[in-house]
Amino acid sequence: MNDKLNFETGVKDALPTVFGYIGIGLAFGIVGKTSGLSVLEIFLMSLITYAGSAQFVMVSLLLVGSSIPFIMLSVFLVNARFILMSTTVAQYFRQDSIWQNIGIGTLLTDESFALSMNKLNFTNHRLAPSWFHGANLVAYLTWALATAAGGILGNLVGDPKAFGLDFALVAMFIGLLYLQMITDRSKAFGFQVVMVVIVCALMYGLTIFFSDNVALIATTLIGCFLGMVVEQWRSR
Repeated sequence: MNDKLNFETGVKDALPTVFGYIGIGLAFGIVGKTSGLSVLEIFLMSLITYAGSAQFVMVSLLLVGSSIPFIMLSVFLVNARFILMSTTVAQYFRQDSIWQNIGIGTLLTDESFALSMNKLNFTNHRLAPSWFHGANLVAYLTWALATAAGGILGNLVGDPKAFGLDFALVAMFIGLLYLQMITDRSKAFGFQVVMVVIVCALMYGLTIFFSDNVALIATTLIGCFLGMVVEQWRSR
């Protein structure tokens, strides 16, 4: 990763993350096919919905015959975290047009958000629409094609977990977190480790009392607040 912010660099920077998209995309395609969806339906769902966790939820709810309004509400709750991510990213594009912001926000994912936060460490805390479009588009196309390929393989693979495909996304996020921690020189490494431990403990504790999605949003807000308080205390 370097300090360039053009479209081509965005594509190159996103390439290491596509392996996670391929793994989890294949897994979703296989699950979708074995759940009764056609390859075309899987492909269109990935193009239109474009949300891995939400698509798994949709397939599960369709299998049990849930109503469309309930499915829509569930997808909204699952993806509510993107409100926080979009708000964070939007501050770097205040001088750009509304259409640029819509284009970036529409294809924003957990992975491209984490990638952009890591990119800030190399660009003096600047981002450009062209770089973001490059990163987002390669992820978007990879996801759609991977899910379609998974649908084609659905008749051949009965259980995607047997191949470890369900862990691909988790492994990718661990890698992104590690890169963020070792490249962010604005904060001490020990401080970052402590915050990671606190956030993990919060997430584990909150999932005991709330659903995973509610716990995730609450953990994000509490973690951000604690990090801000501790950082201000350390700077005194």
